[in-house]
Amino acid sequence: MHAARKPRSRASAATTTGGHISTELRINDRIRVPEVRLVGPNGETVGIVPTPDALRLAQEADLDLVEIAPQGKPPVCKLMDYGKFKYENAQKAREARRNQTNVIIKEMKLRPKIDKHDYETKKGHVVRFLNAGDKVKITIMFRGREQHRPELGFRLLQKLAEDVEELGFVESSPKQDGRNMTMVIGPHKKKADAKVEAKEAKEEKAAERAADEAAEKAERTAANAARPASIPKVKRRSENLDPDIDV
Repeated sequence: MHAARKPRSRASAATTTGGHISTELRINDRIRVPEVRLVGPNGETVGIVPTPDALRLAQEADLDLVEIAPQGKPPVCKLMDYGKFKYENAQKAREARRNQTNVIIKEMKLRPKIDKHDYETKKGHVVRFLNAGDKVKITIMFRGREQHRPELGFRLLQKLAEDVEELGFVESSPKQDGRNMTMVIGPHKKKADAKVEAKEAKEEKAAERAADEAAEKAERTAANAARPASIPKVKRRSENLDPDIDV
């Protein structure tokens, strides 16, 4: 059984010197209102109670009295382990930052009368960008009389969107702005997922390369083992004698 503890008195106030607004919650004896709307540790509503009584309940339960809604009339306070609460919130914030992705918008420029080879090259770049989890802004550049035929650019953008529809979707429909017509294609996969897939693919290739090298080494070892051993040539007695010496 836990020994009763006195609610901590050194808690950060809602305001600090210099007029800076703090994000810390008021707890325990920093709560100066005469009464509070109390919530129990499991989320149950206790009701409106005098603040000294709420502090006593917190002490008896070995918990803190935390003001979670100061704008309430009266303010809403909850019985909780404030240290654990802050730790869990910090963990959640850290996890959210880790999962946050910075979406990069790549740009690809095309001419309305692009030839097939150039189109395939440009499409390949778009595919690569989408696979990496990046958005792609496609810009059709019109020149001269081409500005009076926007349908050429629209059809080209529509074709490109259809060609990569398995990887991305039209996030911003084609719209013309002067000599240019633009469209934005967003990836189906998230940036984080794309990074994980790229890492897994890299590791898989490394494993395959290591397996191939091991197989080649095993083949060389087996070939050397199967090769017949060479028998050393035994010299006859006459071969060991100097021909100029009479025997």
